[in-house]
Amino acid sequence: MPYYHTYGMIKRTFVLDDESASYLDRAADRLGIPKSQVVREALRLYGEQMGKLTDEEMDQALENFDRAIARLPHRARKTVEAELEELSRARRGGGRGST
Repeated sequence: MPYYHTYGMIKRTFVLDDESASYLDRAADRLGIPKSQVVREALRLYGEQMGKLTDEEMDQALENFDRAIARLPHRARKTVEAELEELSRARRGGGRGST
């Protein structure tokens, strides 16, 4: 829980293992920014990545898409356009007639 709030920021206390603390120290030194800024930027980047698909998930989604596309009926463009025109007329006229 935050215990005080200052200038639009909330102070938090964390415990880091030695390796994580070392990464934080090196990043702050290399970038020339405060450690708190390194943490804020790292959390922002992490948050942006959370909603993205992994490479494996993306590959699976593309395979599923390819399978779905392969199942679509192959019809001539004129046939599709005629059916769309029929649907459009039917909507304007209150429904399709029996065919």
